[in-house]
Amino acid sequence: MKSLFLFCILLAFTPWLRCQTLDNKIASTSAQISALKAAQDSLSGTLEELKFQSMRHQLAQVGLPETASCDEVVYHSAYALVYDESHEQAKWVAHLILPDVATGTEGRTNDFRPDPLIKTGSAVDEDYARKTKTPEGKTKTEGFGYDRGHLAPSADFRYSKKALSESYYYSNMSPQTPGLNRGRWADLEDAMRSACIKSNTPLFVVTGGVLKTDLPKLEQGANTVSIPNYYYKVVLDLEHSEAIGFIMPNSKCEFPLKHYVCSIDSIEKVTGLNFFHRLADDAEQKLESTVHIDYWIQEGKKTGDVEPLDATKLPRNTFNTQQASLYAGKRDEITVCGKVVSSKLSSKGNIFLNLDKMFPNHIFTVTIFSQHVPNFSYQPHELLKDKTICVTGFVTKDSNGVPGIIIDNESAIEISE
Repeated sequence: MKSLFLFCILLAFTPWLRCQTLDNKIASTSAQISALKAAQDSLSGTLEELKFQSMRHQLAQVGLPETASCDEVVYHSAYALVYDESHEQAKWVAHLILPDVATGTEGRTNDFRPDPLIKTGSAVDEDYARKTKTPEGKTKTEGFGYDRGHLAPSADFRYSKKALSESYYYSNMSPQTPGLNRGRWADLEDAMRSACIKSNTPLFVVTGGVLKTDLPKLEQGANTVSIPNYYYKVVLDLEHSEAIGFIMPNSKCEFPLKHYVCSIDSIEKVTGLNFFHRLADDAEQKLESTVHIDYWIQEGKKTGDVEPLDATKLPRNTFNTQQASLYAGKRDEITVCGKVVSSKLSSKGNIFLNLDKMFPNHIFTVTIFSQHVPNFSYQPHELLKDKTICVTGFVTKDSNGVPGIIIDNESAIEISE
């Protein structure tokens, strides 16, 4: 009888013991996964720093212009510069565009800040805008009419959170007109990234304003930053022995990119700088005196932009991307149709789909915030690329005034093709 009683107790506790064993195994496996993740994060950080060291070495060996005795080269993780205190900006910024840019997902940080490595002090926020307090205690920012134009563009570093953030140091900024910074200059930056991806090799890039003694200044600012009349960019594909240069006026540029192409020789004469001087003399002379435009630019073929859909052929209460802005801020739920010409998964897990026009010239954006991505049975930024879709929702405008619709599930999207 006693044995039967013990057997019954053991039988009753067996499921509990089994659950305890499973719980212990789950906890042990979770701990192993956490340890592996920590090890992976540590190795990833080590790998990134090794890549930075390699890039700085390559820049020192090939990418830096010749320096004067008074010049001090300042190295950040992924770029180098010489600062010109008299103009409160870099004389030049040198960096590498890596093929990694094709798969990078880091987005803009907008963490503009002084460069701690500039001994004389770099430009600051107050050089580009005036900040005042309203009676309600809020901060009001009044710009001076110029963008804080990146010399080494942040998007060139989208493979690294650290490198991208460092691109927002004021030592990497110069006052550009919105017409240049958001227009043809942005097209130039896009074209060079495309060239890097196409060639699948690193590109050496040097960028700066043409700095002269009689330049106008941002007089309202704290340090009276100089306003260059022109900007230059020189690019070298060392592996394929190709090089190109560009000079653009600090204004809206109406012509295609090829109209702003120059030989590197000619840019050296304008700037007084000696680019890629560590190359063998015959190689340097050949690279800097000849330009094969078609190697670098395929205008009209690479943009991916399309015209908005014909509004007369759309169903009732359905609009194209051009018409969508008319409904921004209204309480009307409408359907907007267009082709997904570019898409992006941000570092925070948000998804952005640009219809008809690619970033940064986008005219309509579909946004899916990270918390809503699990509501989709597919990866929207991958599956919807190059497809024509119709999106239903309320049209809003982002901080740049670009209209768009924020959606939280896949029922708001209809794929047309």
